[in-house]
Amino acid sequence: MTVKGPIPANQLGQTLIHEHVLVDFIGADSISSSRWDEEEVLKTVAPYAAEIKSLGLNSLIECTPAYLGRDPALLLALSERTGLQILTNTGYYGAVDNKYLPEQAHTLSARELADIWISEWDSGIDHTGIRPGFIKIGVNSDSLSDMHQKLILAAGLTHLQTGLTIASHTGPYLPASQQVAILKDNGIHPSAFIWVHAQNERDMERYSLLAKEGVWISLDGIQPENQNTYLEKLKFLKKEGYLDQVLISHDGGWYSPGEENGGNFREYTTISREFIPLLRANGFTRSDIRKLLVTNPAKAFTIRKKTL
Repeated sequence: MTVKGPIPANQLGQTLIHEHVLVDFIGADSISSSRWDEEEVLKTVAPYAAEIKSLGLNSLIECTPAYLGRDPALLLALSERTGLQILTNTGYYGAVDNKYLPEQAHTLSARELADIWISEWDSGIDHTGIRPGFIKIGVNSDSLSDMHQKLILAAGLTHLQTGLTIASHTGPYLPASQQVAILKDNGIHPSAFIWVHAQNERDMERYSLLAKEGVWISLDGIQPENQNTYLEKLKFLKKEGYLDQVLISHDGGWYSPGEENGGNFREYTTISREFIPLLRANGFTRSDIRKLLVTNPAKAFTIRKKTL
């Protein structure tokens, strides 16, 4: 489900699965789209988006959650201006000790939170008519708190009714495994779960523990200075036979309202221009690269109900 409407999964094409356009860290109690001007944002961001389109990228999955600068109308305008297919999300972000959660998240039940997110799927986000293409939540990097258990349960309930995949900002293995256990306890197959920022888990053997259950392993912080680290992780996952469940991206972008020209915007081109040649030089085939950029994103973000 793109911001322009549904497309067949096989039309997603080459995809960056974890990027940002605009992120505002002012906090849930102060966030408002009045803090940025759409045309000014587009003036800065559109050239970066057009650049990856010229490099053969077809789609960008925009992971900025509600209350952190999610702006579906802005993403629609960017899609129309550049020709990129863009997905936005529903869900709430509890990482950073809940700073970016709306007040209602503390009082509503998991069922009530899920109903809000399901309503965005049914009716569109904030009266725009634009529907989310996945669920984005975030948890802290230690053992799940009661709040974060509630968020993953709400995401699971939303998945059961909508078929949307759950992408959870997580990091280490412990909270990832706890989230998967909650999903399984509620009849949801682990293949509905994307372990976001899995690169932050230092013990690569733990990738296998969740990959063998069907979890998507998302290595989504590729930058010019860290490519060899990601290369080693991908070598391990290929050797273990889990390349079919790996997603890669930059975690780039980050237009920052209030800073001149949006601050230090991080480009989206390292994978195309540098990392793919590095993979080819280290034994990865064209088929392997197609899995990472085309086949796996299409499978991961296909809307389907995955139950045990």
